[in-house]
Amino acid sequence: MALSPESNEAFLREVDDEVRRDQLTDFWKRWGLWVGVAVVAGLAAFGGWLFWQHRQAEVAGQEGEQLQAAYDALANGQAAKAGPMLTDLAGSSRGGYRALAKFSQADVLLRNNDLKAAAAKFAEIAGDTGLAQPFRDLALVRQTAAEFDTLKPQVVVDRLRPLAVPGNPWLGSAGEMVALAQLRLGQRGPAGQMFGQIARDEGVPDSIRQRAVQMASVLGVDAAPANQDKSAQ
Repeated sequence: MALSPESNEAFLREVDDEVRRDQLTDFWKRWGLWVGVAVVAGLAAFGGWLFWQHRQAEVAGQEGEQLQAAYDALANGQAAKAGPMLTDLAGSSRGGYRALAKFSQADVLLRNNDLKAAAAKFAEIAGDTGLAQPFRDLALVRQTAAEFDTLKPQVVVDRLRPLAVPGNPWLGSAGEMVALAQLRLGQRGPAGQMFGQIARDEGVPDSIRQRAVQMASVLGVDAAPANQDKSAQ
């Protein structure tokens, strides 16, 4: 007896379902163990990542407290107490804490008038490619300031020229040293232009801008600050 279209369709569905069940059973027999291992490994990896994140947060908090303790010790004139804490933080895998600890170490050396050691510490920061560029640029400026009197003028110019440009946050400090070095080289024209750029840049601290205006005037450059020009109009 022939099956009706509805019965035939139902029969085909049953056969198809049975084939799929057999295929699924075969799959789990063959690969079930490895799938289970993969799932467990994935969960273990995710759990490990969560634990690592938790530990990172804990360590960061501990290092923050340690840095604050070192600052408190320095503020109270206890450099010997702060020393070991700063040394420990100077080896941190976190760039921010590492940089701040080394800057603090250099400041202690400057306070003790050990310019050579301070410059070397700043040089460490400037050469640390794992740090953000603003940290490295500041360290280069401070390194140069610490050893300015012992450097050849051309070394100062070559080292700081990339930072002594309008719009750069270190134009004031870097540009002033570049201009002074140019004066030592007898380059009065470039020095006057540099002082003029510093004087006109409103992002430069007022104390540096005022010195720049005076030096530019001595060198024959009109470098009145922009806000002063506006008020005169």
